[in-house]
Amino acid sequence: MLNFDLQTMIFEFVGGLGIFLFGIKYMGEGLKAAAGGRLRAILDRFTTNPFMGVLAGIFITALIQSSSGTTALTVALVSAGFMTFHQAIGVIMGANIGTTVTSFIIGIDIGEYALPIIATGSILLFFFKSKKINALGQIIFGFGTLFFGLELMSSGMKPLRSLDEFQQITVSMSDNAILSVLVGTIFTIIVQSSSATIGILQELFAQGALNLRAALPVLFGDNIGTTITAILAAIGTSISAKRVAVVHVLFNLLGTVIFLLVLGPFTNFIAYLQSSLNLNPEMTIAFAHGIFNVTNTIIQFPFIAAIAWLVTKIIPGEDRLLNIQLQHLSTTVIEQSPNIALGQAKNEVKRMGEFAADAVNEAFLFLNNKEQKHASLALQYEQAINQLDKVITEYLVTISTKSLSPYESKEHNQLMDTIRDIERVGDHMENIVELLEDRTINNVSFSDEAIIELNEMFELTNETFKKALQAFFTNNVELASTVFEKEKIIDQMERDLRNTHIKRMNERVCTSDAGILFVDIASNLERIGDHAASIAHKTVAEDHL
Repeated sequence: MLNFDLQTMIFEFVGGLGIFLFGIKYMGEGLKAAAGGRLRAILDRFTTNPFMGVLAGIFITALIQSSSGTTALTVALVSAGFMTFHQAIGVIMGANIGTTVTSFIIGIDIGEYALPIIATGSILLFFFKSKKINALGQIIFGFGTLFFGLELMSSGMKPLRSLDEFQQITVSMSDNAILSVLVGTIFTIIVQSSSATIGILQELFAQGALNLRAALPVLFGDNIGTTITAILAAIGTSISAKRVAVVHVLFNLLGTVIFLLVLGPFTNFIAYLQSSLNLNPEMTIAFAHGIFNVTNTIIQFPFIAAIAWLVTKIIPGEDRLLNIQLQHLSTTVIEQSPNIALGQAKNEVKRMGEFAADAVNEAFLFLNNKEQKHASLALQYEQAINQLDKVITEYLVTISTKSLSPYESKEHNQLMDTIRDIERVGDHMENIVELLEDRTINNVSFSDEAIIELNEMFELTNETFKKALQAFFTNNVELASTVFEKEKIIDQMERDLRNTHIKRMNERVCTSDAGILFVDIASNLERIGDHAASIAHKTVAEDHL
């Protein structure tokens, strides 16, 4: 049975850590809500070169209070083809600088005001209906909760100084910098938040439980430990996304090696800053954290090309990345000639449709060979479809504000409807990929007969969708009629597959789990056929142009 004081210490520390992590997360969510969901757009638009990537990484991380969140978002953007590998390196560097904001916040010693701050945030959250005020309340509530958690952790850690075992550990850490780095790395991997472990480090240093020479290597280790999030986010993604994760690890490993080589002078420099600027212990660690990451970025930034080369050797191979940049749209043309602008939009809608057809094909390949690269590429296509949907729709909305002839108005409406159909095809394809991934995760097996049936339906659905696109963009009425015939066959095939599934279930040929996945995949394919028919219908309608 634990000694009561020791039990209280553990409960205060663990409870405080939980409240601290909640405060960081809740404050970050409030900041994201206040930003209006523009974080991804910022990373997408303002990373045209590595330097801009650094600035974007700093801004986003400071805003969401999580370098792990920025890194995971960067991995997703690279995986989806919205950001190049070279651009991502700058974002990773910036994210490491941005995460130091949390330690500076902690360095502002306002823990005694934590409860009034929490109360203020609660009032803004629960007594106002405005979303902006609620977001502000969320930020303030999270801010106060962060400090309240710190106060609890601090109270729980105070008895550590009197424990002989802890004193022996701190002595060992002072003499062995590698041990300190390992402690920081392992603890951050466990907690999954460098902000939390650095906050704990600040409190330990403030209480005199760790001296500066032991604390600084722990700080370096915290930066290494936080890279585990990027590694986890990159599992099962594209080669470029895996390279981003490796860059994050290398960046912090190289920085740690560099600073360990100059640990003595760096420790003396931080001690000098503490005394000359009259810094409190928490702010001293914050300055050390900031200097470490800024200096590390300055040192490694000129070698981005070399880092990229090294990482491509570590993770060889080539990705099949999509060119999602707009190829036809020009806003200046809208003013000069809405008719030409409609033609441009139609060309982009055609690209969007081709992406959807390719996505269905990748899902078809994933069904048969279970290779994750096909699932990743299919989802990459789906994200590109969503991006084009948004941009083309905005472009068409702008065109609609101009004076259009009846002919142009009809063409405009048909393009808007076609975009909706193509976007929904992408959604159904995404559903199919997720169902097939569930098959792998849950180790569900389809019977040979079921695989043959799904292959037939996949091939017919993909062929029908491609013919629908061809009929619409070439105004081919005969081809559209073929689409209607094939869509009826798809409908009947979906009904037949349901019946054969029930038969196999009764004969114990397949499991119920396999049956559910089988029916859901067939249902999504049938709906893709419906959207193909909807697109083809615009070709044979009385008012088709």
